[in-house]
Amino acid sequence: MARSVTILGAGLVGSLLAVILRKRGYEVTIYERRPDMRSNAIAAGRSINLAMSARGWKALDLAGLRSDMEALAIPMTGRYLHQADGTAAFQAYGKNNEAIYSVSRGELNKKLMTLAEEHGAKIFFDHRCTKVDVADNRLHFQLPDGTEVVKEADLLFGADGAFSALRQSYTHLDRVNASHFYLEHGYKELCIPPDADGKMCMEKNALHIWPRRNFMMIALPNTDGTFTCTLFLPFEGETSFEKLQTKEAVTAFFNEQFPDAVPLMPTLLEDFFSNPTSSLITTHIFPWHYGDKSALIGDAAHAIVPFYGQGMNAGFEDCTVLAALMDQHGDDWAAILKAYEQKRKPNGDAVAQLALNNFIEMRDKVADPLFLERKKIEKELGKRYPDEFVSVYEMVSFSHTPYNTALSCIKAQDGLLESIMAEGDFFENIADSNFNNRLDKWVKDYHQSVQQLDFGNEA
Repeated sequence: MARSVTILGAGLVGSLLAVILRKRGYEVTIYERRPDMRSNAIAAGRSINLAMSARGWKALDLAGLRSDMEALAIPMTGRYLHQADGTAAFQAYGKNNEAIYSVSRGELNKKLMTLAEEHGAKIFFDHRCTKVDVADNRLHFQLPDGTEVVKEADLLFGADGAFSALRQSYTHLDRVNASHFYLEHGYKELCIPPDADGKMCMEKNALHIWPRRNFMMIALPNTDGTFTCTLFLPFEGETSFEKLQTKEAVTAFFNEQFPDAVPLMPTLLEDFFSNPTSSLITTHIFPWHYGDKSALIGDAAHAIVPFYGQGMNAGFEDCTVLAALMDQHGDDWAAILKAYEQKRKPNGDAVAQLALNNFIEMRDKVADPLFLERKKIEKELGKRYPDEFVSVYEMVSFSHTPYNTALSCIKAQDGLLESIMAEGDFFENIADSNFNNRLDKWVKDYHQSVQQLDFGNEA
């Protein structure tokens, strides 16, 4: 007889997991600390738009939601860079017009919740889990009126985010290693509305970035013609949120740093002072599961910063890996959870590091002409040597290559690109047969150096 499953958190990952489990005949109950977002307004100013990529789409295929979400998704085929000197440049993400997709977090979450209920999952809202007695799966909840209730779970998944109650309860067990790391930067949501005719004010099919070395602003398109903007800035210091306390200071800062954006942001001051300044956290924990009784999934297992657009994609991939392991091991949850942890923990750590690395790339390196040149060379290498070279970005965003493998390729790709760029202008050099011979050897050596890595699909 299939076990009953309790999930903490009706967010993206918890709701998707419920659909997957119900399709396999498991009884599923979800407890969510917030009210039902389908009948309540989502808290303003706390959304970093989702960037759906290959791993996320695979999970939506599993849930049967791809076509629904494709109607709400806007393809972004590259970065549109708004440089400090007033120039702009477009940098394609892939070599064949591949895209990542801007998706509304709220709309996707609502659809997944409804789909979970349609498949028979029960969702209880306004249930804030305060602690879990891990050994016997007793869950302690607090209701809005202060009432405390206790529930018992058979099989439990913590999908309740970076500050997961199950994760916190794990940290009180013996030999559990856990850490969290906050960036010195926070973020604040802003908005660029459509123009008077209802049209978008900037290029629609791009992720817009204003890179400014130690800070940046980004903007992602929405189906209603708006762009959701996010300012990433240190909390403290010479250029920081603490310095932006008055309307005059905010106006002067934006006019200096983002002069092309200011005319497009009529509600800038209102948004800046009404929307919260939120923090950015990376978490690590091991182990991820407890016997055959419980496990962490999504942000509860591996909260990461948003700079690779992989938070949701990584959480969804947790679900597809878990589904494949259920197919492999049947109802043997001791084997399923052990294998899940072994497969996903190294990749959770890797995607956390990739996201931190990409923050430096987005805010700093994309303002460097040499870096932009390097990206062009990467695209050309991918076209010339499709079987030998795939950029790390393309591995992460457009394939199911394990995150750990992609991370392991960075050093080798750096070496290859340094050799190429040390020879001068690549696009002039490729007309020279001697250079092409050296290039063939460099690429072959690179390919051999990464051959021992696992490039197989993670899920």
